[in-house]
Amino acid sequence: MKKLGVLCTVLAITLMVGSAMAQNVGDNSVYFVTYFSNNVAAAPDETVRIINDGDTGGNLWAAFYVFDDKQELTECCACVITPDGLLSESVQKNLTANPITSHVPKTGVIKVVSSTSNDPTVLKPTTGLRGWATHMQKNSAYWGTETRLADSNLSAGEQALLQNLCYYDSLLSGTPCSCTQEGYNF
Repeated sequence: MKKLGVLCTVLAITLMVGSAMAQNVGDNSVYFVTYFSNNVAAAPDETVRIINDGDTGGNLWAAFYVFDDKQELTECCACVITPDGLLSESVQKNLTANPITSHVPKTGVIKVVSSTSNDPTVLKPTTGLRGWATHMQKNSAYWGTETRLADSNLSAGEQALLQNLCYYDSLLSGTPCSCTQEGYNF
């Protein structure tokens, strides 16, 4: 009976240590997605916040690709984040203010790639960014939620598509989305 108790204790400790070690393993994500909704003047603004976890020891760029609810790219840009820095981007003022179609989308998808390149048409995916986004919900009044950006899989085809769409967007509109100064918060 004593041996069974010792065995159970050792097993429990092993499981706890293994679980703790698994939690300390870094996240290899380079590609994240979120959504925006109720992007209208009457609603409070939504915000995307991104941090550079400092693991690379250098600057990283959050390459943003904003799509409307018809799955069309409306804007793209890359915003710098220094090690241990915080970037806050307004959906209304930064990410949807200069759409290629001149029609500001009310709902859509935001894709973010962690990159060492400041050019969203030439990505160099690198781990190190983490992000959250606020979302405005509406019943009879607006109320907000905040969620982590969803980790996604950046396939070679998706990367090429994002880069090409952004390249053509820059040719047609010439106006990328804008970046706030790091450390500015909404």
